[in-house]
Amino acid sequence: MWTTLRQFNSQHFTGCNVCEEQLFPSKRTLAMEFETKIYPQIGGYGRYNRIITLFSWFPNFAVSLNLFSDVFFTLVPESYHCKPDLALLPPSSLLGNLSRQAYLNLSIPWLKGSGLSHCELYKYPLNTSNYTASEPRDVVPCTRGWEYGKPAGLHNNLVTEWDLVCANYWKIPLQHICLMTGWTLGYILLGTMCDWLGRRCALLLSVVLSGLLGIMACLSNSPSVFPILRLCQGSALAGVFLSSYIARLEWCDPPHRLLVSMVSGFFAVFAELLLPGFAVLCHDWPVLQAVATLPLLLLLSYWWCASVFPESPRWLIATSQISQAKKCLQSFSARNGMYVSDELYPAETLLSEIDEVFPEYNQPEYHHVVELRHTRVIWKNCLILGFTLFIGTGIQYCFTRNLHIYSPHFYFSYFLRVLTGALACVFLCVSVDRFGRRGILLLAAIVTGLSSLLLLALTQYLHGGLVLVLSVVGLLSSQALAMLSVFFGSEVMPTVVRGGTLGLIMAAGCVGMAASSLMELQNNGGYFLHHVIFASFAVLSVLCIMLLPESKHKPLPDSLKDGERQRRPPLFLSHINRDNPPLLRMQLQSSDYSRENYSRLVTATKKMITKDALPYKISISSQAPLLSSNGTAPDASEDSS
Repeated sequence: MWTTLRQFNSQHFTGCNVCEEQLFPSKRTLAMEFETKIYPQIGGYGRYNRIITLFSWFPNFAVSLNLFSDVFFTLVPESYHCKPDLALLPPSSLLGNLSRQAYLNLSIPWLKGSGLSHCELYKYPLNTSNYTASEPRDVVPCTRGWEYGKPAGLHNNLVTEWDLVCANYWKIPLQHICLMTGWTLGYILLGTMCDWLGRRCALLLSVVLSGLLGIMACLSNSPSVFPILRLCQGSALAGVFLSSYIARLEWCDPPHRLLVSMVSGFFAVFAELLLPGFAVLCHDWPVLQAVATLPLLLLLSYWWCASVFPESPRWLIATSQISQAKKCLQSFSARNGMYVSDELYPAETLLSEIDEVFPEYNQPEYHHVVELRHTRVIWKNCLILGFTLFIGTGIQYCFTRNLHIYSPHFYFSYFLRVLTGALACVFLCVSVDRFGRRGILLLAAIVTGLSSLLLLALTQYLHGGLVLVLSVVGLLSSQALAMLSVFFGSEVMPTVVRGGTLGLIMAAGCVGMAASSLMELQNNGGYFLHHVIFASFAVLSVLCIMLLPESKHKPLPDSLKDGERQRRPPLFLSHINRDNPPLLRMQLQSSDYSRENYSRLVTATKKMITKDALPYKISISSQAPLLSSNGTAPDASEDSS
């Protein structure tokens, strides 16, 4: 039957050079046409897609609360000094009645330009009989702890509770490094889990782990246990962010991908704006930790209400999980006001075509990032975008340090950094869809490199206001560079390994963030070298970005082959809307043949043959044919018999 049908097609469509893959669409063809064929039939970016996109923004808010609360946990108060020790002072009979300030001046050395010493006390000889101001005295470290001024926001944080100053100050940048290490491991491990278990399962697993670890961190009372708990929680938070980011991208059509990704950035900005108020209301760091953990616990409702965060149908189809994909597509279409049924008529239904493309019993096909060793384009794109994200996050320390020098007040640099993050989101929203991903990424890298080089060479010759302007511009462009690198990477990485590859890219960004803590761990001893290296990297990234493809308004690649087919567009715009335009323009002949209509005909015919209850009854005549198979009349003997 199928041979006859194909022969019939070859006789009636002789004017079309149709290959076997065109006549019988493959898995790759169906996956590549997700935006054009599958997506419109389930309602497109309809009402249900908008609702689940809204619910996918809340995990970003919860993650940002937990990430940036670490700033208030480890904030060193602007003023602090040693507690006076009476055992180190002369006898009280020699001192008389002294005011508190005179008492502090007697006990603590005075440093020119900074006030009372943070880490030292005066020690007077034991055999002092006549006290005078010129009495010889020694300087010793603090013996009875410290007296702290009020830190920004919290009345009591990790620094004031565990005395993480002076000789113990190194524990603060170490805690930051532990947190970034956790995020790095989480992006790598849970990103791979996104490709194996799915976006929904990875999110729920990460939410459960991060909520439990957040509660344990609230109850922690040890400076050695808390960094370990934050490391583990950082790993889980990375999984929450990554799984929600990927699922949100795969639910959207190309025109809405940029907008929904940037709105998630505004949710992060909103969380940063609320944190100072939460810190003032909470007073103590365990209460702030509990408040930051509460949104994570609320996300557990996604477990019971599966419709607010469903599995990605694109990932299900890309990994050949057809039964789950059909259920997911039916759910999307029903909630979007469409209807996708699995009946024979009408023959052009979506699920019928999926049945024709995929075998009845097929095994899921999972992939992992190790397979990238066999690729060229995907691996190159992953390295370049990881490099740009590493620069965008690591170089921000060079700009924020100048903000601290210009104004030592914590809230000035904090809100200025939040404001530049919001402006970076707005800039990307209005420019990326207009000028392309690659062009804006190139512009952000150029501005970041120029700002860094100017500050590196001319800081001591420039006015303070100009240094502030260059720092703000550099901070704005570096944040735009980091955000666009993540978004660009999510678009050019294939669906089957999007979690693992995007996890590698974002892990590189966490390494860049940890670089600033390494400088603080060395008491900013290598700051100049740090600035030189990242400024050089920013200039080098300009050349690397030119090797990237352009993903504006293009469908997401699903398989590794789709990812390998991405090519770098020409540097200047071409009138032909193709990545590699031909030397000669070809005039395509019009044809009445439609591959979609033919595939629907094949699907309908197959179901008519295999269906138990046919819609009509075929009757077979018992009368012998007039002519036999050789074209002659039957014999009389045969008729008589």
